[in-house]
This record gives sequence, C-alpha cells and structure tokens, in this order.
Amino acid sequence: MQPLRNLGDYIRDQRILSETSLRQLAAAAGVSNPYLSQIERGLRKPSAEILQQIAKALRISAEALYVQAGMLDERVGGAEVATAIHADSALTERQKQVLLEIYDSFCKENESPSGAPTPTATPTPPPPSPATAPPHQPAPPKKAPKAVKAVKATKAAKTVPVKNTPAKHQPTAE
Repeated sequence: MQPLRNLGDYIRDQRILSETSLRQLAAAAGVSNPYLSQIERGLRKPSAEILQQIAKALRISAEALYVQAGMLDERVGGAEVATAIHADSALTERQKQVLLEIYDSFCKENESPSGAPTPTATPTPPPPSPATAPPHQPAPPKKAPKAVKAVKATKAAKTVPVKNTPAKHQPTAE
C-alpha cells in the first residue's frame, strides 16, 4: 500500500504548501472531508477524476498526481514537448525556437544540485493583492444635468439676506 501512502503524503504536502485546510480543499475539490482525509492517509485510492478535481483545487497539474498514484509514468525528458512544439503548424519557426529555448531554461533552472529534476508540481502563486495590483484610475466627475443647474440657479436667486436681530430667549423645560 506504499504508492497510496506516497500519494496521500504528496497531496497533504501540496495542501500545506498552498496553506489550505483539509475542509477548504475538500470543498474546492467537491469531495467529503472524511474521504479526502482517507486519501491523505493512504486508505483510499481516488479515481482519475477525483485526482483531477484535487489537482485543480490545489492549482497543480493533474499529471503530477497521476504519477504519484502510479497511473502514469513520469516523463524522463522533454522529447514529447519538443516534438509537439515542432509539429504545431500554428507557430512560426521563430516562435518554435523561442518556446524551446524558454522550455530548456526552465528545465535547467528546476534541476537540483545533484542533477535530478526537482518536483514540478508546485502551487501557482495567488493573484496579486490589491497593494501590488495596478492602481485603479477613478472616472472623471460627471457634469450635472441642465435640470439640476436650473434648480440651483433658482434657489440662489430666491436667497434673501437675513437681518441680524437678537434671538428671543425661550424658556427651557426642566
């Protein structure tokens, strides 16, 4: 039962990295809390569909979970990626070249000092906070409609200066 335990540990690690509670992940993945807990403890083997829902909720690739579950063999190299890029007729030769260069640089960046690739299924960063988002430009103030201007002009014309007269003392209720 070791592969299930590894899968559960991997899901738990990814959940903790994404700072998501078990309940939050279960709700986001559309599974019950007890079922997700059993998956994490290696007691249940989830279907490919459930793994895909969990991956989506964790914002990681479903492929990474399939590999951990033993449903898919881990890719050894980027031969499939290069073949797919070269075969894509929607891209120009220059675009293909740039994509391959970027892909190679990411692969080299993700290699650990021992030469083995590091896990690629990491949670995606959250969207930018309002403090880092570009500032919102307020809309210019709207001009008052002509009807409002006419009412203001009428009120201004009816204003009569008030004479300064001493205020009459009114008795206060005690």
